[in-house]
This record gives sequence, C-alpha cells and structure tokens, in this order.
Amino acid sequence: MISIDRLDGAAVTAAEDAFRLIYAEVFAGPPYYETAADVAAAFDRFRLQTALVAALATAPDGEPVGMAYGWRLGPQTDWWDRLTRPVPEDMRREDGRRTFGLMELAVRTPWRQQGIARRLHEALITTLDTERVLLNVHPANLVAVTAYRTWGYTKVGNAHPWPEAPLHDVMLLHLPA
Repeated sequence: MISIDRLDGAAVTAAEDAFRLIYAEVFAGPPYYETAADVAAAFDRFRLQTALVAALATAPDGEPVGMAYGWRLGPQTDWWDRLTRPVPEDMRREDGRRTFGLMELAVRTPWRQQGIARRLHEALITTLDTERVLLNVHPANLVAVTAYRTWGYTKVGNAHPWPEAPLHDVMLLHLPA
C-alpha cells in the first residue's frame, strides 16, 4: 500500500533527496526535458522556500513514489505579472493567506494510473486555510491538464512561469469555505 504523508517545516527539508529523485525522473521526459542543471536550480529554489507545505508518497519499502509541494503566495508575488493578459485586480490580490501556489505535483512512471496524484493533491490541500489553489501546467501534459480539470480547476490565462519558459496554462481551484 502506498502511504502519503503531509510534511512541512523541517520534515520537508529532511525529505529533500526523495523530492529531488522524483522531480529529476519525472521532469526529464516530455514535455519538460529538464537537465541536471535544471534540477539543481529547482532545488536551489526549493531550499529557499521556508514555508513549503508538501505531500510525499512512498512504497512500503520506503521508495519515493510521488510528491506535491507549494506555498502560500505573499503580497509581493510576481505570479500574476507573468500572465500574457492581465486579470482583474481583485483576482490578483494576495495577502499571504488567500492563495496556495501548487508548485509541483508528480508521480513516477511505475506508479501512475493508481490514483496517487489525486491522493497527493488531496493530502496537500485538504488542511489548507486558503481560499484557492493556483498552478501552472504545461499544456502538452494532457494527463495533468485533464486531471486538474476533473478536480475542479479552471484555466484563467497563460503565462511564462520564468523568463525562458514555454507558455503554460494558469489554472485556479476555489476551495470550499
């Protein structure tokens, strides 16, 4: 049975190697083609995020299977500035509690099609005290796009999440009060 643990604070830092292994394997393939340098840069950013909230899936033998992580968006976030078309001011207002930014959600290939991504997503967001969840997804990742739509996300625009990034869909999920 695959176990899912919700982590924050020091527990996230302690599990960095598991997150890195999953990230490097999943994002090496299409449509991402991330290199070792890309993984290193992602985990330089990972270490800087002191408010990470995460979920980690592991097999019975402890092998890392999947991950999800993110953080609450602060008032100075530039996430909304990266959209190709502006959204209404009320949508982009952030206060450090309103929106959770889902940075990554990934499951290693041998464990896909077993509902693990959904379980990771639920473990991560069910205890959040935010109004909504925001994410970027590569539109060529049709499995992810379809999953997010099924889970209630709606597309609110397109963005280049970082300057040299390809265009991504920006999706938003409103959480129940």
